[in-house]
Amino acid sequence: MKLLHTSDWHLGRTLYGKKRYREFDLFLNWLLDTIAENQIDVLIIAGDVFDTTTPGNRAQQQYYRFLLDARDAGCRHIVVIAGNHDSPSFLDAPKPLLQSMHVHVVGTMPESIEDEVVVIRDVTGAPELVICAVPHLRDRDLRRAETGESEEMRQRNATEGLAAHYNDVLIAAQKIAAQKAAGTRTSVPIVATGHLFTAGARCIDGDGVRDLYVGTLAHLNASAFSDRFDYVALGHLHVPQIAGGRPNVRYSGSPLPMGFGEATQQKEVVEAKWQNGAITLTAIPIPCFQRLARVKGDMPAIDAQLRQLATTGESIWLEVDYTGDALIPDLKKQISTMVENTPLEVLRIHNARVFNQVLRSVEKSEDLAELDVTDVFRRLLQAAKIPAEQHDELLCCHDEIRRLFHEADRKAE
Repeated sequence: MKLLHTSDWHLGRTLYGKKRYREFDLFLNWLLDTIAENQIDVLIIAGDVFDTTTPGNRAQQQYYRFLLDARDAGCRHIVVIAGNHDSPSFLDAPKPLLQSMHVHVVGTMPESIEDEVVVIRDVTGAPELVICAVPHLRDRDLRRAETGESEEMRQRNATEGLAAHYNDVLIAAQKIAAQKAAGTRTSVPIVATGHLFTAGARCIDGDGVRDLYVGTLAHLNASAFSDRFDYVALGHLHVPQIAGGRPNVRYSGSPLPMGFGEATQQKEVVEAKWQNGAITLTAIPIPCFQRLARVKGDMPAIDAQLRQLATTGESIWLEVDYTGDALIPDLKKQISTMVENTPLEVLRIHNARVFNQVLRSVEKSEDLAELDVTDVFRRLLQAAKIPAEQHDELLCCHDEIRRLFHEADRKAE
């Protein structure tokens, strides 16, 4: 039995207005070849299939075409869960049709916990793999609001609700797994999915990852996943990594760099192979389909770096960060001239000198880049001269509004 874990495709995503359909096509074709060459039985897509809750037609075509082609490549089953970028109802809509193709979709938390359990059966009909297909769980899925509930209580209740949910779905999976285990020496593997943060996990600045929750729940400890899970396939973070020091709890990461902060990152998918009751995990590197690079410095340094990159003859998308002291009013024009008649394409130019001058004129003691959304809200409270004793309650309301906004499913009726 071979399983392949991938996540965070973000189909339809652009980079500073640059469409990336070609990259997604190349990745999906590579993934199909990998499935065929490695004889993958089950594919897990651990959330964020699309970049928005309202994906365009071409992104949808790429998704559905892949599901059809994966079957022809020999993949017996595909399990898809919703991420925080996905519309759960949109993913769930074609579920009956996709089920006939052995594509199992869990967009929303179902009413029955058993509906989150996907059973992979052998030719005799006996279970050979059980998957706890847990999607991205929103705050309202995990707890019931209580009158007078403090922020600390909310966080604790949500964390406990999440742990209880994984425990409940594990119990349901174990009942099914025991059907074969009772008659054979080899136990049936149980796999879980998730789309969330874990404590100590690494993000990349500017990768577009949004905090799922405010407070401690955003840093769920990997120990919340039972040791009875043979493998936990996680999504949401774009950096491939092991969670909480447990090799069988992993983020596969995004297949494409979602921003220039990921430009030098090796992307991968994870293969899990079971043989004689033992699991072997192998990271399979993904080729780079479009090179990204950051160029930083004063004008002589930028010019030297651009000349060096141009000698490669490779198509490269660039982010240029000018940090020189000289004021250059035609910075964009000069940089455009530097890359003329080369395979280099500048997608973004950041003039740190002008940016910092503007910030200093507004507030000498602070840099806007160092403030998050909550910090800005605090400044607004101060500017509006709201009494200090009201700040905590208003900040809680602000955090709740942010959470509800990110959790809104715009495709739902």
